[in-house]
Amino acid sequence: MDIKLAKHDKRYIESTDDVYSIMQRVLLRENKIDQEKEHLWIIGMNQRGYILYIELIALGSYKAVNIEPMNVFRVAVMKNASRVILVHNHPSGSLIPSEEDKDITDRLIQVARILNIELTDHLIITPRSYISFRTTRLMEELEQSLKYVPPYQVVERIRKEEKQIAKEQLAVEKGKTRAEKEKREKLMRATVTALLDKGVPIEDIAKILEITPKAMERLVNKTE
Repeated sequence: MDIKLAKHDKRYIESTDDVYSIMQRVLLRENKIDQEKEHLWIIGMNQRGYILYIELIALGSYKAVNIEPMNVFRVAVMKNASRVILVHNHPSGSLIPSEEDKDITDRLIQVARILNIELTDHLIITPRSYISFRTTRLMEELEQSLKYVPPYQVVERIRKEEKQIAKEQLAVEKGKTRAEKEKREKLMRATVTALLDKGVPIEDIAKILEITPKAMERLVNKTE
């Protein structure tokens, strides 16, 4: 069912408060919606955040709603929405996401990726308040989940992470090598200074330190 925006409703989304402001009024339309049952809505937007549609996807029982992933994105594909927000209500008034809420969001994230659509957020709403998966960082956690990722994509992700780790480790090792080199050079300069102060000839110092005359010359110049 297509949900029509009221005249005073914003036509673009800037924050989760905008989403809730619109959906709270939808939820309170008692003559159209049974508040004692769970509902699932999808808000489709373009890349700039302008609302293209609001669709009631599924109507469930007082404690659950069954969701078919492709139905969630059917209208999004038809209307060329590049971003969508998932919204559903909890008749109990609780704003705590259930394991089922997390699981379906995990699945929908992967379906959205396949369709090249961004699942921006998932809001659980009641007449008085709401919770955002994005704001609470639950969305970020689910985006890292591998539960519904195709096996070949898991392998690709692991390989990318391995390369990144190797790159970071190499940078660390280079940093250690540079630091150790500077430490040794500082010690040698101090040794050269001490021996020069004692009147030891430069040639003898080079032999003691087992370095070439050119290297010895550079050390002398740095100590001056």
